[in-house]
Amino acid sequence: MVYSVEANLGGKRVTIETGRMAKQAGGSVVVQCEDTIVLVTAVVSKEPKKDADFLPLSCDYVEKTFAAGKIPGGFFKREGRPSEHEILTSRFIDRPIRPLFPEKFHYEVQVIATVLSADPGTEPDTLAMIGASTALMLSEAPFQGPIAGVRVSRVNGQFKCNPSVEESSASDIELIVAASRDAVVMVEGEAQEIPEDEIFAAIRFAHEAVQPILKIQEALREKAGKQKIVVTVPEEAEGNEVEQEVRNRYADALGKAIRIPEKQKRQEAVSQLHEKVLAEMLLPEEEDEKKEGVIEKAFEDLHYFLMRKMVLEEGRRVDGRNYEAIRPISCQVGLLPRAHGSALFTRGETQALVTTTLGTGEDEQIIDALLEESTKRFMLHYNFPPFSVGEVKFLRSPGRREIGHGNLAERALKRMIPSESEFPYTLRVVSEILESNGSSSMATVCGATLSLMDAGVKIKDPVAGIAMGLVAEKEKVAILSDILGDEDHLGDMDFKVAGTEKGVTALQMDIKISGISEEILKQALEQARRGRLHILKTMLESISTSRDNLSPYAPRITQLTIPKDMIGALIGPGGKNIRGIIDETGAKIDVEDDGTVKVFAADEKVMQVAVERVKGFTAVAELGKVYKGKVVKTTDFGAFVNILPNTDGLLHISEIDYQRVNRVEDLLHEGDELDVKVIRIEDNGKVALSRRQTMPAPEGWVPPPERERSERPRRGREGGGFRGRGDRDRDRGPARRSRF
Repeated sequence: MVYSVEANLGGKRVTIETGRMAKQAGGSVVVQCEDTIVLVTAVVSKEPKKDADFLPLSCDYVEKTFAAGKIPGGFFKREGRPSEHEILTSRFIDRPIRPLFPEKFHYEVQVIATVLSADPGTEPDTLAMIGASTALMLSEAPFQGPIAGVRVSRVNGQFKCNPSVEESSASDIELIVAASRDAVVMVEGEAQEIPEDEIFAAIRFAHEAVQPILKIQEALREKAGKQKIVVTVPEEAEGNEVEQEVRNRYADALGKAIRIPEKQKRQEAVSQLHEKVLAEMLLPEEEDEKKEGVIEKAFEDLHYFLMRKMVLEEGRRVDGRNYEAIRPISCQVGLLPRAHGSALFTRGETQALVTTTLGTGEDEQIIDALLEESTKRFMLHYNFPPFSVGEVKFLRSPGRREIGHGNLAERALKRMIPSESEFPYTLRVVSEILESNGSSSMATVCGATLSLMDAGVKIKDPVAGIAMGLVAEKEKVAILSDILGDEDHLGDMDFKVAGTEKGVTALQMDIKISGISEEILKQALEQARRGRLHILKTMLESISTSRDNLSPYAPRITQLTIPKDMIGALIGPGGKNIRGIIDETGAKIDVEDDGTVKVFAADEKVMQVAVERVKGFTAVAELGKVYKGKVVKTTDFGAFVNILPNTDGLLHISEIDYQRVNRVEDLLHEGDELDVKVIRIEDNGKVALSRRQTMPAPEGWVPPPERERSERPRRGREGGGFRGRGDRDRDRGPARRSRF
C-alpha cells in the first residue's frame, strides 16, 4: 500500500511517500520538493556483525545524471567514482543520524540516497537527509529519530529555508542544520564575518523550521513502520566482577597515565597498562576470547570514566589546561623558498605545513556538476599522512575525512579571497598535517591564512579557527576550548568555528549525544570567539599584513581591458595574432568575452613585451601622436605607412618634406622606417600622416597657403585625400580581411 504525507518547509511543499518504490528494502521513501525527487533506502542486516564493538553504518549519496537530462561524459558513459559534492553530502547524512542509535546496536546498516530528478531551484541534499531519517524510522533499525535537515540562508536580512541558487549566492549566511524535536544535532556552513548572536539566530530559525517535517515522519511511521529490532544486552550484576576488579586494581595507575601532558608518552603509558591488565587478568592457560573482550571493554570504560571525571570534578583537562586555555602557538612564514607562499602553524602537538600556489586562468578547476558546469579559482586541499599520528599505513587517495576537513577550511577562507578583478590569479592552498593531536582542520585554517599573506594575496581579513569540545553528565557541563584528540574521542561534541576579528566565516558541529541545548550552543559560540581572537593576535605577530610583492617564482599577471570590437583584432584570423605573441614571448594570454585580457608571464621583462604586443594589436591612432611607422606601399600621390599592427595611414606627398617632392620614390621606398605624426582622423577611421611635421622647419621656411585637396590631381579618386589599407588592397586586387 502506498502512503504519503506532506508538510510546508520554507514556503515549499515537501512530500514523503512510501510503498511505491524499492519495497524490498527495510525502509524506503521518495522525498519530493517541486521537481527534485530523491529515493532513500535503509537496509539492516539480519544478524549483528561478528566481533563488532561499533555501529557499522554506511551512508551514500548518489546523483544520477539522468536526473538532470544529461549523459555522463568520458569514455564509459556511465556514472563513476563519487564527486566531492556527493562525498560531502554523504557525510551530511551520516553525521546527524549516527549518534541516534543505541550504544550496543552492532547490526550493519546501509543508507543510500539516489537523486532521481533534479530541479535547479531545489537542492536535493537536505531532502536526502530527511529521507534517510524517514527510511530508518520505517525500517527495523532502532533509530532514535526523527531528525530533519534544512538549508538556511539570510538574504537582505531575512532568513530563508531551502533558498534558490540565486538567493544562496546573494546571502551572507548559508548553513545546513540537522535537528531533532528538542535539539540541534549537526551544523555545517559559512558566513560573511557574521557575529555569533546572528549565527545563533540562524540555527534557531532552522530548528523551528523543521518541526513540521519531524511531525510527518512520525505520522508516516505510525502508518507504515516495521517492528524494531530489540537490542539485547546480557544482564550483569551491579558491580560486575571483571569491571570491578579492573577499577579496584588499575584505576590509580590509569589516572596517572591519562594526566601525562605529552600525547605519545600518554598513549604509551596507557598502552603499557592495557597490556599489563590483560597479562595479569588472563591466566596463561586461558584462551577465552569472550573474557578478553570483557576485560578490554572494562578498561576502555574506566578510561572514559576517569577522563570525564577529571574534567568535570577537578576542572582539569588531559594536558593540565583549564577549560578555556589555548595550547602554545608557534607561527613561521616563508619557510619554502620556491613555494609562492608557505607557513608552518603549530598549536600544541598539532602542526600544519600550508603552501599557496598562484596559477593562471588555465589552472581553474572545472566542476562538472549534476545541473551545470562551473569553474573554481580558489581550492584548498587537506592531507593527513599516517606519520602525523605515528602510524604505518598505505598512502591512499583522499578519504571522506580529508575531503570534509579541506572543504570546511575552504569555506572558512573563500569569502576573504579578493575578487578576480582585484587579484586575477587561480589559488591552490595545500595543508600537509605533520603532527596531529586534535583540531588539525582549524590549524589548516590558521596556516592557510598565514600562507596566503606570505604569498602576497590581499585577503580581506585574517581568519583563525578553533575546535570546541563538550563533556556533559546530567547537570554538570564543561565546554572545552582547543580540544585534544582524546577530548574529541571521549567527549560529547566536536564544534569547529572559524572566523575573523569581526565574526564567523565557517562552522561545523557534530554531536555524539542526542543533542545540545540552545544555552550550551550559545555559550560555546561565545567561548570560541574569545579563543579565536587570542589565536589571531598570536598569528599576526609573525606577519601582520599581506606582503606587497609576490614571490619571484610566482607568475606575473597583468589585466587589461580592450573594447569588445577589438577582440577579433587581438586574436587575428585563425588565432594568428595571439599565437604569434605567445610564441614570441612565452607568455599566456586569456581573452574574456567582455574585453578583459589577462597576460601571464614568468617574469617582468616577458610581461612587458607581451603587454606591449597586446596593446599594439588593440591600439587605435591618436590625433597629434608621433609613431614609428613602416612604409608598406608607395604611389604617385604619397605612401601608405603602417603605424600600428592594424592601422595604416596615408602620408601625402605634400607632407613628406618641407621641400617640394616630385616623386615619392626619390625619398621613400617600401620597408623604410620613419617617424610620422597623425594630423587627421576621419569619421570613417582613415588616418592622415605627416613626416615633415616631425622634423625641424628650415630657416626662413613659410607655410604654403591652404588649398582644397580636391584641386589636386587625383588618380581615379574623388575627395578623401587618404585611405586605409582596405583601399590600398582594392588597387591590388581582391580585398583582404582586416586583422580586426
